Amino acid sequence: MSIGLLLVTHGKLGHLMLETMTDMLGELTLKTDVLEVRCVQATDVLLRQGLRMIERLDEGQGVLVLTDAYGSTPANIANKLAANAQRTLVVAGVNLPMLVRVFNYPALSLDAMAQTAVEGGQKGIMLCPRIA
Repeated sequence: MSIGLLLVTHGKLGHLMLETMTDMLGELTLKTDVLEVRCVQATDVLLRQGLRMIERLDEGQGVLVLTDAYGSTPANIANKLAANAQRTLVVAGVNLPMLVRVFNYPALSLDAMAQTAVEGGQKGIMLCPRIA
């Protein structure tokens, strides 16, 4: 049994990131879903949909929710979901290095997985040297 993973992102960003991860790694190592947030959707509908997704993803170890931009509508929805669901943590700023770390350590606990996601995301951001 492992944790579940829910991406709450603007539009199709979450689906595109998971598609890229599948291209890189093959089969994904965590039970995963995506909640697409679009400006035309009602927040209460998205919250109900997200809570149902969390229920499906949680096999007893919890669900890690990754969202894109802190303070954005998807992040606000992700935090409301976590406030209404047990065993749920939210990390904002999802990026590809973060997902690589998460999918490479599927047996971690929810707390350890959240920390691994943050570390992977941070270490994947760097200023590249200019090439002459």
